[in-house]
Amino acid sequence: MTDTHESAEAEAAEDTDETSTPELSDSESGNPEGSDLKSDQDADTFTRDYVENLRQENGKYRQRAQRADELAHRLHTELVRATGRLADPTDLEFDEDHIADTAKMIEAIDDLLTRKPHLANRRPAGDIGQGLSPSAGTVDLAAILRGKTTG
Repeated sequence: MTDTHESAEAEAAEDTDETSTPELSDSESGNPEGSDLKSDQDADTFTRDYVENLRQENGKYRQRAQRADELAHRLHTELVRATGRLADPTDLEFDEDHIADTAKMIEAIDDLLTRKPHLANRRPAGDIGQGLSPSAGTVDLAAILRGKTTG
């Protein structure tokens, strides 16, 4: 029974040898100097104040970029609103090319209105027969009182 037990241990040892990875020397692992990994990490550390200053500076740039994005979206919306072709100018998806090239923006609006005509501006324009209409002539109240009308 010891022979079976010993042979099972030998097989288990062979299995672990086959699955384990061989250890590389310092020159094979890409560490030609053979220096310790911990000393390399210590060489790349910075002071806390320096890191905090870098983070604050990076935060300022992120805020500026976010503000620029917000302003670009607002400008895009107002340019679309200026065309007067859409009921809601935010219906046209934001694209930076629309800001620089008005023709591309007009093409995008045309394409959107072709696909979704219900998004078009529904405000009536011109004389529709309602509201204040201009008078044809002048009104002379004294002539009206005398029974005479002009025009």
